[in-house]
Amino acid sequence: MTLFALPDPDTLYAALLARDANYDGRAFVGVTSTGIFCRLTCPAPKPKADNCRFYGTPAECAGAGFRPCKRCHPLGEEPLVTELLDKLGADPGRRWSEDDLVALGLDPSTVRRAFKRRLGMTFLDIARQRRLARGVRTMEGDAKVIAAQIDAGFSSPSAFRAAFARLLGRAPGSLAKDAMLKAAVIDGPVGPLLAVADAGALYLLEFLERGALSAELRALDRDSRGGLGIGRTALHDRLERQLAEFFAGDRPAFDIPLAPGGTPFRRRVWDQLVTIPAGETRSYGEIARAIGQPTATRAVAQANGAN
Repeated sequence: MTLFALPDPDTLYAALLARDANYDGRAFVGVTSTGIFCRLTCPAPKPKADNCRFYGTPAECAGAGFRPCKRCHPLGEEPLVTELLDKLGADPGRRWSEDDLVALGLDPSTVRRAFKRRLGMTFLDIARQRRLARGVRTMEGDAKVIAAQIDAGFSSPSAFRAAFARLLGRAPGSLAKDAMLKAAVIDGPVGPLLAVADAGALYLLEFLERGALSAELRALDRDSRGGLGIGRTALHDRLERQLAEFFAGDRPAFDIPLAPGGTPFRRRVWDQLVTIPAGETRSYGEIARAIGQPTATRAVAQANGAN
């Protein structure tokens, strides 16, 4: 969490181009074309504006699936964090333990403090979430819970059920088999995403490691009449293809039907967001004026954060 209110993206992109030291440690940029996040003072060649996502902390960048840059070291003087994230990315299905850290010559308590300080989560928690994603993928094919547990590398059914329940708010066996909403994992260059959709629309697309995901899933499960289950629909496959095309630079816009929920005000903000042409940006103030509420800049910012 940061107490520094980020300026609009135009201001931050200008600071990135200028390598403005006033923003060093106060704002970070995630580059969608590389999956890397940097300080704004990074000496690397500057990305295009439409490939930039700005965040207030390294934890937000990592939660969005970006990896730390090896040139500007946005995690500070803690190379072990970068080293372990690289190892995790190379083998996301590995079942890590404190003994593994000791075998690498690392002190588990030092690793725990470093990750909590830099990313807000422990290394073992991040590794466990990525393994859980493997289990979710297995269940998408109607596999039994025991198969998903084995594929995810959990030591026991109870450990898998507990991790699953923390994510979706209930044990895997209690999910409705004929659920209207289906949750599936989609891989991408910026990290694994969880997509919730029915046959006709996308309800949620969120980074798997984002802290707010569990609450969002529980709310969907509560509000949906047909319940929430694990599985894939044709819309999931269509979304996965379009995301791959987008990150490859071959798709400027999406045509996936959306069912975003939210308050009437937030839906107005989100409707305005999707009118912004590819490669262009708008400040919160400009969006507030566009929806006819020029004094609602802060509320627009909050709606954008909940997008």
